[in-house]
Amino acid sequence: MTPYETPVFFLWLVLALLPAVFLGLASGNPRKYLVMISSAIIVGAIAGSLTVLWQIATYFLLEWLLVWGYLKYRRSFGNSNSVYYPVVLTAILPLIVVKLDPLLGLHKLLNTPLGFLGVSYITFRIVGTIMEIRDGLIGEIKFADFFCFVLFFPTFSSGPIDRYRRFLDDLNRSLTAKEYTAMLVDGLDHIFTGFLYKFILAYLVNKYWLTPLDHAHGFLATVKYMYAYSAYLFFDFAGYTAFAVGVSYFFGIKSPENFNRPFIAKNIKDFWNRWFMTLSYWFRDFIYMRFMLNAVKKKWFNSRYTASYIGYFILFITMGFWHGIQAQYILYGLYHGTLMSGFEFLERKNKRPKEDGGKDWVFWGRGPFWDSLAVLVTIHFVVFGFLIFSGRLTSGLPQTYRF
Repeated sequence: MTPYETPVFFLWLVLALLPAVFLGLASGNPRKYLVMISSAIIVGAIAGSLTVLWQIATYFLLEWLLVWGYLKYRRSFGNSNSVYYPVVLTAILPLIVVKLDPLLGLHKLLNTPLGFLGVSYITFRIVGTIMEIRDGLIGEIKFADFFCFVLFFPTFSSGPIDRYRRFLDDLNRSLTAKEYTAMLVDGLDHIFTGFLYKFILAYLVNKYWLTPLDHAHGFLATVKYMYAYSAYLFFDFAGYTAFAVGVSYFFGIKSPENFNRPFIAKNIKDFWNRWFMTLSYWFRDFIYMRFMLNAVKKKWFNSRYTASYIGYFILFITMGFWHGIQAQYILYGLYHGTLMSGFEFLERKNKRPKEDGGKDWVFWGRGPFWDSLAVLVTIHFVVFGFLIFSGRLTSGLPQTYRF
């Protein structure tokens, strides 16, 4: 069962939310054990079979033991890289196996499907927690708290990607009935937005614009498909996110937003601060910034700008592989790595040295006209990236040339 897709899921959802609303309005505090019970039931329904449920349970218990063991080590013995890196690799290993399974065919060997809906997002939560333990930001993790954080059912399948400390603050925060009522109203607003985006706008775009272009060929058809696919991708995923955030509010958890009007971004960096924000910030904080800190500290490159360009490519190629091993995802990562590096280079070249006097820009100005032009240019770079991501441009490649 796919979350926020079928009437059956919404029936399960209503049954899970009723106790939360009752407790919230009565005391303002839907407690963590209600979150645990609801998440266990809904995740079991999402699994859909005992085989998948067994994989989820096994994966969670092994990751819990890994995190708990690393925390014990970190508090007792220090912060050795020789332990930290194998722990991170071990945490990521199940996801690597799942992503490589289409290439390796392990599911055929084992005679069972590998992986489950949401494994990528759970892995991000766990790896982020391990990194914050290493940084000394997390000094204690209880099983119940970890269970609620990792398996929190509103965001289980596709995010948003939360952080352990932020989530725990919400989970343990005391709310008055008035405060909970305000969250409930905000949650309902998100849910209605989710219905509008996912079941009306995304449906209409898909049925009347995108699907008719599936078998159309030629330059003009591809351009139309580029716009249609971008619109569908936004409304479908933003609708899902609105559902996930809204439902989390019913439990007193303010899951972070994923979208902030991304199609009015003035440059590609601004776009990634608006689009799938929790994923973007996760990659920025845990991959790009850590790479930059090491590169500058250990003087891997003569210029910090070179380090930054390489860091962007590492970030977006990793993001591409996270989506899958197909050609379009790798090309999508390379494309955005190029855009981010190119923008940073041009932004730096556009700043006139102070001693030159005059305006502070060289070839790209400031003001309403330039801002409007920047939005127009940015949105076309973005939607072309979505066209790459869709696989339409690589569908004609021979199979041997696919990743």
